[in-house]
Amino acid sequence: MAAPLDCDVLVVGGGINGCGIARDLAGRGWRVVLAEQDDLAAHTSSSSTKLIHGGLRYLEYREFSLVRKALQEREVLLKSAPHIMWPLRFVMPHDPAMRPAWLIRLGLFLYDHLARREVLPGSRGVDLRQHPVGAPLQDQFTRGFVYSDGWVDDARLVVLNAIDARAHGARVFTRTRVSSAQRDARGWQATLARADGRQCQVRAGALVNAAGPWAESFLRETARPAGHEALATKSLRLVKGSHIVVRRCFEHDHAYIFQNPDKRIIFAIPYERDFTLIGTTDQEIHGDPRGAAIAEDEIAYLCAQASRYFKRAVTPADVVWTYAGVRPLLDDASGDPSAVTRDYLLEPNREGAPLLSVWGGKITTFRKLAEDAATEVGQMLGEARQPWTEGAFLPGGDLHDWIGPARRPDTDFERLVQTLGQRHPWLSGPLARRLARAYGARVGALIGEARSLAGLGTEVAPGLYEAELRLLQREEWAQDADDVLWRRSKLGLHYTPEERQRVSDWLQSHPHPENDGTDMKVNPCS
Repeated sequence: MAAPLDCDVLVVGGGINGCGIARDLAGRGWRVVLAEQDDLAAHTSSSSTKLIHGGLRYLEYREFSLVRKALQEREVLLKSAPHIMWPLRFVMPHDPAMRPAWLIRLGLFLYDHLARREVLPGSRGVDLRQHPVGAPLQDQFTRGFVYSDGWVDDARLVVLNAIDARAHGARVFTRTRVSSAQRDARGWQATLARADGRQCQVRAGALVNAAGPWAESFLRETARPAGHEALATKSLRLVKGSHIVVRRCFEHDHAYIFQNPDKRIIFAIPYERDFTLIGTTDQEIHGDPRGAAIAEDEIAYLCAQASRYFKRAVTPADVVWTYAGVRPLLDDASGDPSAVTRDYLLEPNREGAPLLSVWGGKITTFRKLAEDAATEVGQMLGEARQPWTEGAFLPGGDLHDWIGPARRPDTDFERLVQTLGQRHPWLSGPLARRLARAYGARVGALIGEARSLAGLGTEVAPGLYEAELRLLQREEWAQDADDVLWRRSKLGLHYTPEERQRVSDWLQSHPHPENDGTDMKVNPCS
């Protein structure tokens, strides 16, 4: 039997929190192993509303600390990866029956001033009868407010954190479940299991439980203490948030935030050039969160609420794609799922080898959560090591070699697109923009020595060439069509079923040896 793989920290969970924590720990010099039972961002972390935002509505619940923390992170994140995150202006049409104008102005004033802004413009009122953002709205909406937040490609954000963790020495295993974790005074003995039955052993000084919706069940069913103490001391409320995607509802580049009679809000956001993303719902679920899907009543709800505002009604027949994610919210005994706190809690357990459990959280605050978690783990291991991620670029985010010194995240990206087109004029404008969005400064590794489209290999599907598929396999843990078409990209929205099948066929006929687990035959963890 192969010797166990030794590490300082075993991180369980390959969502945004797990990958962010692995990145931070590895960057501080700790030896890290991360295990994810499915693909990276396969669940909650690829099913968000895809916003980098403070959470304007949380002000009503007096979550001032959470909002301030999130607002502080917005521009930190925008600067770290301007290719996958960018500023977005939001329009709130005023409905006097929902909230008075003075309350909205007060909320937006706080939103503008709870944290310093360098990139994002502040809020202002807008006459919807004169401004283009009013054109798609029903005539009774004559007044509105505009404010700033940010957009993020959530699944790519997870992958970039994993890439950076690996670049700092972490070992990242996907489609690998932690089937058991035994704790004693010296450390953790864990078994990692692949779907084909192969297993390997890991010996870790500390364990981080970042399993998201499975965090509570992992402690109750998988992690074993040395004695008989209970490891699960918190409870999660699993709240499903569902989204619909329809053909483009408006032509401009702003998003909308709509107030609903049930006191909730929904967003309508420009999406993938040709579409509008509408969400989200809040429905508490019970049982296994795997396979969460939108229900018919949720589709009807989102269509009805959007139709209260748009001149052209949104109907279930307009829906071209849906997705649902399960938020693991810390149970605070609130009766309303919408009111459950989105803040996170880090729970250290020192009864034996160090254990840190991550409860709750939201994508905007992942970096700060990871920083706090890495500091806590270091303290439990007996060595304080300095934080480093604030001000650090994510992979592909440092555009200096392409455009020179950074100026603003939004304009820097446009300069990247322009430079990419100048250096490789054989790339069409839409293709150059898509590749720049996906890979940022890493786009050079994809293009390599190619001097024409033929140099990128066969065009497997429109605008998707073999060179990109190989990079996704080699560097981003992609194995099947869902990994490529719905997480590493959203090309699945633009392709026909036949085109999606061609991608699937290519991946099945061109497996990458580093991804198919063949190295586990000798040493499963090598």
